[in-house]
Amino acid sequence: MDLLRFTTAGSVDDGKSTLIGRLMYDTKAIFEDQLEAIEKSSQSRGDENVNLALLTDGLKAEREQGITIDVAYRYFATPKRKFIIADTPGHIQYTRNMVTGASTANLAIILVDARNGVVEQTKRHTFIASLLKIKHIVVAVNKMDLVDYSEEQFNKIKTDFLAFSDKIGIEDIRFIPISALKGDNVVDDSTQTPWYTDGSLLSNLEKVEIDQDLDLDNGRFPVQRIIENNDFKGFAGRVDGGILKVGDEVVAYPSKETSVIKTIETMDGKIEEAFPPMSVVVTLKDDLQLKRGDMIAKADNKPSEVETLKATVCWMNQKGLSVGGKYLLKHTTTEVNATVTAVIDKLDINTMNHISTDTGLQMNEIGVVEIQLSSAIALDSYKTNRATGSLILIDLDTNETVAAGMVK
Repeated sequence: MDLLRFTTAGSVDDGKSTLIGRLMYDTKAIFEDQLEAIEKSSQSRGDENVNLALLTDGLKAEREQGITIDVAYRYFATPKRKFIIADTPGHIQYTRNMVTGASTANLAIILVDARNGVVEQTKRHTFIASLLKIKHIVVAVNKMDLVDYSEEQFNKIKTDFLAFSDKIGIEDIRFIPISALKGDNVVDDSTQTPWYTDGSLLSNLEKVEIDQDLDLDNGRFPVQRIIENNDFKGFAGRVDGGILKVGDEVVAYPSKETSVIKTIETMDGKIEEAFPPMSVVVTLKDDLQLKRGDMIAKADNKPSEVETLKATVCWMNQKGLSVGGKYLLKHTTTEVNATVTAVIDKLDINTMNHISTDTGLQMNEIGVVEIQLSSAIALDSYKTNRATGSLILIDLDTNETVAAGMVK
């Protein structure tokens, strides 16, 4: 079975946590003691029904305020597919949390309250999903029970959403009318919406095709560690792009030495080819002196090697970013010292406009910056490869991750 990672986003009280709770409850993915615990909590809170949102809202502040603050990860499986869910907060002050949760997602579920329609936060979350190059969007129009399962209201929301999403170029968008509270069209098809025939949310999650989302053209293998034993020398890592085959000509960065793949090995023995996101050990015909942080790339499709780069970054630290700030940049398995030499502009994530600025970035703001590196690294644009086009910045004094970035 393959694995689908998806994230949820939407305005406060649109029902994200309830939807995830419903998915897990109706697929029998929760234990009896968990169900008993949330039943007791629901009773003590005075809730009329079992509050399924309590399955994901684990922080005390989340339960008290009735909102999602942290990113909650949940796991479940059906006979067709395995799933990892990132329940992300909706409020603008937690933008960094949403970026973190969505950074590895294949698909985003954007919840829209059927009564309120498309609002500012709907556009903001969709824009962030497009920035992170999430190629599949499911617009779950929730609380349909509160608008009498109106087809007219559903179609209006669909029209409004498409009017702005066309501007940001998301290719695969699906619209599903649901009631997370009552379970309509979440796991099972609902009799309340005979006018809708495109399947429940779960059936769509099970059949969405994500294989082609991976970069299968550009062979990339960042080295994590070197394994040496007697006359054996192999390089362990994860295939982050392309299809690596025995006999392929490769180039090592930063040395630019060339060789040929001799074997590809796994815990289960040797294989002839490997593809993302497989973790393997590669041996080469020549004795190259590689180290952690080096990259093996196929010779017919080389990465860019740069000392200066531009990146879209989401600032995550209370201490703001200013020009001249020095950080440690982590990219795949390598780390280099870096200086932010310019803040080119800032993105207004509500209007999707670029704003000229020389004031830096504050927490939860997103902008385009220029970064000077202490030594060259091999990379791709984030648009080409999410793994080799992403980076983080780390504060040299506190060791805190202060920004997540996407190479332009």
